[in-house]
Amino acid sequence: MSSTPTKFAVSSPDRIRGIQRRTLGVLSGAQIVGGVGVAVGLALSSVVVDELSGSTVISGFAGTATVLGAALLALPIAKVAGRGGRRVGLALAYLAALLGCLISVTAIGLANWPLLLAGLVLVGGGSAGNLAARYSATDLSPPGHAARHLSLVVWAATIGSVAGPMLAEPADRIGLDAGLAGKAGPFAFSALAFAGALVIILSGLRPDPLKLARELDGTPPAAKGGNRTIRTGWLSLRAAPMARTALVMIAVSHTAMVSIMSMTPVQLHHDGSSLQVIGLVISLHIGGMYVLSPVVGWLADKAGRVPVLLAGMGLLLASAVLAGTAGHRLWQVSVALFLLGLGWSCGLVAGSALVSESVPLEGRTAVQGLSDLLMNVCGATGTIIAGAIVGGLSYGVLGLVVGVMVTAAGLWLAITWRRRST
Repeated sequence: MSSTPTKFAVSSPDRIRGIQRRTLGVLSGAQIVGGVGVAVGLALSSVVVDELSGSTVISGFAGTATVLGAALLALPIAKVAGRGGRRVGLALAYLAALLGCLISVTAIGLANWPLLLAGLVLVGGGSAGNLAARYSATDLSPPGHAARHLSLVVWAATIGSVAGPMLAEPADRIGLDAGLAGKAGPFAFSALAFAGALVIILSGLRPDPLKLARELDGTPPAAKGGNRTIRTGWLSLRAAPMARTALVMIAVSHTAMVSIMSMTPVQLHHDGSSLQVIGLVISLHIGGMYVLSPVVGWLADKAGRVPVLLAGMGLLLASAVLAGTAGHRLWQVSVALFLLGLGWSCGLVAGSALVSESVPLEGRTAVQGLSDLLMNVCGATGTIIAGAIVGGLSYGVLGLVVGVMVTAAGLWLAITWRRRST
């Protein structure tokens, strides 16, 4: 007799709104702390690999390893979330990142760059967790608010992500005082940050938003099975052309962003910039990624997903042109990196909202996992190519290649959208 009132209380609109507010708060807290972990390593990984290996081309594999790790963990996170809810999926991501940071600290102490790359693969779990958190924000969103709720969680990463690179130098000094090798301190600091995010998720994400959404919708959890996540995702995508379009635009946005961002610290390092200057430029870039995301989410809900995606392609093109023609002008590189982050934000927020609303609940986690897998595989491929381009040609040529890619994607989206509208 007690189960009926409880279910009624949980499913009442006021109760759901309260749970959603709590969910957004918990996810935002994890984003802030996890964002510090991601950003500190992001600012230094390519520089450390460059120093240990003595190769600019190999330094590009630092970004590749992190993005590849996020890609490899995307489907396991989606599978675990599909069976046990968002809480266990996000916990898996942050635990992997924590272990990766510890391996990275060990690798730097041993001056072993292959081991460092292996550690960075697991560090990619932090990015995978932060990306998966945005989808967790949409499980209980009311109609017409998915992009705004998603963007609030993306925005929460601003604090940690902007502050993270600026903490790299003091963390390095503290690490040296503690007896760690040079540049190992920031990765130890990242390990503490990911441990904090793990605690926040495990203790705070109750009730689980995905479990509750499925209870309200009458949708059962995902069944066990080796390749069910991939199969369910592809079947859902076949029936949702707009979801397929969104996946392509997310992948292009992420590839463009990661390609230029991953090689900019190396370019600045070779120009003689200090760690503090490199950290500042990356902080501006990450600010572009997150600071205006609530505005991007509001525009995506009001003006539509596709117009915001097109605006994102335009911003990415402007960034590629500025970066490719910057030369030794630090201010131009800084502006380019800010626009790069803003264009990425448009692609991620509008594209992710479009993915979530284009597929039914039973196939949503699978499609979301495929989305993160695709964007990170493309990003990893982009960093490999970017490292080869910068090492064999120049940073300017990289800007040209990225500019051509986003222009083609924008034209394809505009043509596709016009055909579907007529």
